[in-house]
Amino acid sequence: MNNQIEVTCAILLEGDKVLCAQRSEEMAHPLKWEFPGGKIEEGESPEECLKRELKEELNLDIEIKEAFNPNLHIYQAGKLIKLMPFLCKYLGGELVLKEHKSVIWLPVDQIKKLDWAAADIPIVDDFIKWFAKQ
Repeated sequence: MNNQIEVTCAILLEGDKVLCAQRSEEMAHPLKWEFPGGKIEEGESPEECLKRELKEELNLDIEIKEAFNPNLHIYQAGKLIKLMPFLCKYLGGELVLKEHKSVIWLPVDQIKKLDWAAADIPIVDDFIKWFAKQ
């Protein structure tokens, strides 16, 4: 399928809390929760994309620590998303919401309570399993 859209997302972990972002009413999948990130641009590595997107959308500087397994998800006929998650560390920058409705730092054991975007759900589950082993 050539209609695959490659997207990165940041699992931004600070102690036992993780940054969760709520999509705005204007975005696709309004008010669903996600790990922040965005589409990879031509010639960009997934890691470069994630650093750029978090700076553009949230004004945050991050360090990428570890890649998690990507998730393939079809939202609608012919639209395949390859969501590539990375465990990240917050380095700096004052949080500014430019696209999202809200963000919240939640303890890992509470993140399942949020209404996640469908593509993020397997990543949430993988991350919770990974975190439990740390």
